[in-house]
Amino acid sequence: MILPFVLLLAAIALGPLVARKLWGRHYPKISLLLGAVTLGYYLFVLHDYSHVGHVAHEYLSFIALVGSLFVVSGGIHIRVKSGASPGLNVLFLFAGAVIANFLGTTGAAMLMIRPWLRMNQPRIAAYHVVFFIFIVANIGGCLTPIGDPPLFLGYLSGVPFWWVIQNAWPIWLVGVGLLLAIFYGIDRLNYHRNPVPQASAASIDGWGFAGGINLIFLAVILGAVFVDKPTGVREALMLGAGIGSYFSTARKIHAANDFNFHPIQEVAILFIGIFATMMPALDWLNANARELLGQNPSAGTFFWGTGVLSSLLDNAPTYLGFLSALFGTSGTTHIDDLLQQHSRNILAISIGAVFFGAATYIGNGPNFMVKAVADQNQVPAVGFLGFIFKYTLPSLLPVLLIIWLIFFLDN
Repeated sequence: MILPFVLLLAAIALGPLVARKLWGRHYPKISLLLGAVTLGYYLFVLHDYSHVGHVAHEYLSFIALVGSLFVVSGGIHIRVKSGASPGLNVLFLFAGAVIANFLGTTGAAMLMIRPWLRMNQPRIAAYHVVFFIFIVANIGGCLTPIGDPPLFLGYLSGVPFWWVIQNAWPIWLVGVGLLLAIFYGIDRLNYHRNPVPQASAASIDGWGFAGGINLIFLAVILGAVFVDKPTGVREALMLGAGIGSYFSTARKIHAANDFNFHPIQEVAILFIGIFATMMPALDWLNANARELLGQNPSAGTFFWGTGVLSSLLDNAPTYLGFLSALFGTSGTTHIDDLLQQHSRNILAISIGAVFFGAATYIGNGPNFMVKAVADQNQVPAVGFLGFIFKYTLPSLLPVLLIIWLIFFLDN
């Protein structure tokens, strides 16, 4: 029953590459059909209604969050001048990495992707989109539970709110710093090959901000994240904020942002298939993780195990799967005892989930949304396999190896 999930991943990877127009017309049918196969098995063969209901609630919560943030951020217009220098680009990405910890990677990505594309418009290239995904949509948000969904699930499981920043800030500095250095080198070469006229160079004086009312709706969404009961209130608040934002935002702001619902529509359709078909894969992980990890797994094992599977599955449920495995291998049932005895392993799971979520388009929800916005604005972006082979392996993997060597390599 893992086969539908494998087929969906293959379709997402190869469809746009070998039959772009055909995939664009028929991806909803493929996603929904494969998802229906898995759902039919769980409902009519296993009669596991509670599991399906739980996954459905997770999906609705996911869509409520990313959808409302997409709409609200689409109502905020940051005015920039085109032709940004490599130095200004680095400052912008660093600011995005910081903001991601307060708005979440989804909120920061949707707020900043459009001005990012505009400020680099004269020489925009695929690497601009990819490094934005690496830094703003993923790794930047590893300092707070708000920053990335896996960390929020850890917070709900009992990990203290400030534990993350207290333990993860050195890793954040190394990861973000190395990626910014790599980006600067690539962007500087591009800048010299495609010089921008001095008159059109970006400047802080040329920046502006419109749509301030949406900051209120953004605050509602962020507050709703912490509402757990009764069931449905959190999602209702998020959707209400999104609806309020859409109807209270001036049309000229939506027009300036080239706002439409296609990116979130694509994400919603693809992820309904991903959430459905990945159920057997996650069930298998939960059932076999302890045998795969051994009796006393190292922090490096948790880092690479959580990471590799986070890049192929959604990183949030993968985080929970490995946290459950850590409970099993440690012999404790209380999160406080786990934090005292296995703090380094919890950190490895957290960093593995967040950092490796940047490795593929499906590793984290904002990744597909950024790509969809780039496609909508006719910005060159690589496909699923190109993302991995052109950027993840040569640029992100060395950073992950350095993180492992410094922080998680056992003596």
